[in-house]
Formats: sequence, structure tokens, C-alpha cells
Amino acid sequence: MAEKAALLVVDVQNGFCTGGGLPVPDGEAVVPVINRLAARFSQVILTQDWHPPGHVSFAASHPGHQPFETIPLSYGEQILWPVHCVQGTPDADFHPGLHIPHAHAIVRKGWRAEVDSYSAFVEADRQTPTGLAGLLRELGVRHVVLCGLATDFCVSWSALDARAAGFEATVVDDACRAIDLNGSLARAWTQMHAAGVRRAMSFAF
Repeated sequence: MAEKAALLVVDVQNGFCTGGGLPVPDGEAVVPVINRLAARFSQVILTQDWHPPGHVSFAASHPGHQPFETIPLSYGEQILWPVHCVQGTPDADFHPGLHIPHAHAIVRKGWRAEVDSYSAFVEADRQTPTGLAGLLRELGVRHVVLCGLATDFCVSWSALDARAAGFEATVVDDACRAIDLNGSLARAWTQMHAAGVRRAMSFAF
């Protein structure tokens, strides 16, 4: 793959696979596809959901509320999630089948207790950058290719923010899986198409 492209592998963690705290349907199926895809890229960056205990996005942190409800927080509307990917727990570990030894950076998301972070580029307050855009520019990257979990949340938010930061962006459909909460998958693709995010299959790389 061209040196100007980087593969961004989003949240392929135990917590988003079968038996995890927030399992994405068929989530583990992306692992062999991503392993093959990653071998074609010299630049690979991983993201990792990395929540402290009692994170603001957890329904358990809001008595009287249930997972998948939406509540207003200081930075906007927040979907409340089951407890997942807590720092230092097996749930937060990368899936054991993920094998990308040449990945050279990990961007941890959601590590601040008071704000969620779907995007690998900007936290949910839409103010706080993660530093990923700067890293990619330093590496000479112009095109971000995205895969992982879940299409309609962390992958799509990252793709939209990649475009907003001036990068080309492509989402590899067969290397992703979605939660699809109340039509969220269709909405995500509509937003991504409108922003100029390309949709491809892994065999195209």
C-alpha cells in the first residue's frame, strides 16, 4: 500500500466481541480480515477504548438509568453504555487473535472520566484533540483507511473527523461490524457519504 496511506484499526478489543461488556454482533469476525489487511500497510495505528471505573458514559454511573438510554451531559447528548473496556481489565485488552506486530502507535480513547470519546481524533466534547491528526501529518499520511468496531460509532466518528482534518478517508466495510442502535448504521453511512468518506471492501487493497 502507498506510503501516504495509514490503516487505523479501531477498538478491536475483547469488550466489543462475544462475551465482552459491550459486544458488537459478530464483532470477532473482523479479526482475520483486519490481520490480512494490516499486512498490506506499512503504517498502522490502533485505537483502544480505555475507560476509568465509573466513567460518565456508563449507565451504572447514573442511578435510575439503563444502558442505551440517552441523557444530556455538559458536552451534549450521551448514549449510556454497559460497563466496558475498563482500564487494566481483560475486557479492555485487544482481541487475542489480533496480530499486527508492526503497528507503531496506540491511541487510547475515553480515558478521561468526565467525557466520552468515540473518535480517534477529537473527544466527544468536540474540543479536545487526541493528537492523532498531528501524528499522521508528521508521518506524511494523506489517506486514512479505517476498520474495526463499531461502524456506526467509533469507526464513523473517526472517519468523519479524518475528513474534517483534511485527510482522505475510506472505511473497509467487511473489516467492520456495527451495533446498529435504532437505525444508527444507516445514519452513519449517510453522514459518511455526505462528508466524502469512501466505502470499500478489503480485497480492494
